[in-house]
Amino acid sequence: MTPRQKRMSFVAVLIAGVAVAIGLALMALNENINHFYGPKQVKAGEAPVDHNFRLGGLVVMGSVKRDENSLKINFDLTDTAETITVQHEGILPDLFREGQGIVATGKMQGGIFIAEQVLAKHDENYMPPEVASTLKDSGMTEHNGKPLK
Repeated sequence: MTPRQKRMSFVAVLIAGVAVAIGLALMALNENINHFYGPKQVKAGEAPVDHNFRLGGLVVMGSVKRDENSLKINFDLTDTAETITVQHEGILPDLFREGQGIVATGKMQGGIFIAEQVLAKHDENYMPPEVASTLKDSGMTEHNGKPLK
């Protein structure tokens, strides 16, 4: 083998190694990323079936139902176009209430979104950008008298 052939072989192996490393890194990132979906997208079948994702919208007024014997809570989440029932077991954020925007992380099971984590807005004027975008897409222009950004 000539020095030129050795060098070309080394470059080919190096390129193949870098390609494999990039491929593995992208696979790992894809498995750990949580995409955001609104209730309308989930009902349309766009959300992953066996993978965690983030679901955002407004908590429907009068829909919060707490189990008296456990920390289990059910509530409906809407983007004004569609509604999804969310089930969470655990302590909710202090700022959680009906009519406010939230983002929940979990997965769909039997038509119900099982939330592992629920995040609520941190002040009166804030709404997560993903929730605001989802509400705008469904035709809503303001929430609590304030325009959606």
